[in-house]
Amino acid sequence: MYLPDNIPKAKVLVAVKTYPNPSVKYDELVCNAGFLETGEWVRVYPIKFRALPYDQQYKKYNWIELDLIRKKDDFRQESYMPRQGIDEDIRIVGEMGTGKNRDWVERRSFALKEVYTSMEDLITQAKEPHIWKSLATVKPKEIVEFKIEEDEREWKSSIMEGLRQLSLFDHPRDKQSRELQIVRKLPYKYYYRFLTEGDSKPRKLMIEDWEIGALYWNCLSQTEGDEVAANELVRQKYETQFLEKDLYLFVGTTKANHIKAPNPFVIIGVFYPPFVSHQQLPFDL
Repeated sequence: MYLPDNIPKAKVLVAVKTYPNPSVKYDELVCNAGFLETGEWVRVYPIKFRALPYDQQYKKYNWIELDLIRKKDDFRQESYMPRQGIDEDIRIVGEMGTGKNRDWVERRSFALKEVYTSMEDLITQAKEPHIWKSLATVKPKEIVEFKIEEDEREWKSSIMEGLRQLSLFDHPRDKQSRELQIVRKLPYKYYYRFLTEGDSKPRKLMIEDWEIGALYWNCLSQTEGDEVAANELVRQKYETQFLEKDLYLFVGTTKANHIKAPNPFVIIGVFYPPFVSHQQLPFDL
């Protein structure tokens, strides 16, 4: 274990929030990942993000402070949970901007502290007992394609029935908390096909971050309900605008697939700073 079992008053730079999923156990599951002050990746779940009081509604690249304990039911070394469970008092203690010149230097110092250029090397570390690497930054050699595929439009009936039995919609909330309504299911899945060093054929990884889900719903509203037009706007962002940047992928595993899947990783976020020359980068990168 390269991190302690308990991290009191941990400060976490939030870099990833996955799209919410209904959960019979937790009402709703959102997985967060980011960096400790010392630079290590850390995964924090479960957090009922949408039900948090407004003053705890953190954004990506906010610094948050909370007491963390290792999740004993999760073998992945980066996995922690709030000490007080889903009712943990989360404090927003800062924000990491991109600088007055939008140079992203501070964000780069965390996100690019350790970068994998080979997915095969990363997968090897993910499968190694006592390492079980499950969070990483990957630099693709080439983005081959951004794919959009249709998906089921409703959550599984078994999940919905379980939530109804738990009276999710009538659950009492703190006066400051948001009233939690079931999150809309995305009717599409989004993927990048890409190559890394040593790959003979492209890898296809699903993009599961909250950002792409929110983008779809915003685009759907902008196009007045035209799903084709909305997805074209999503494509423009991920296939054109991001590829004009110095694109990196934040990837993570799921607990269920980490051991059994040949490639257990999915894309949990994208990091897209502008290109800079080596002379502009801080020495510690």
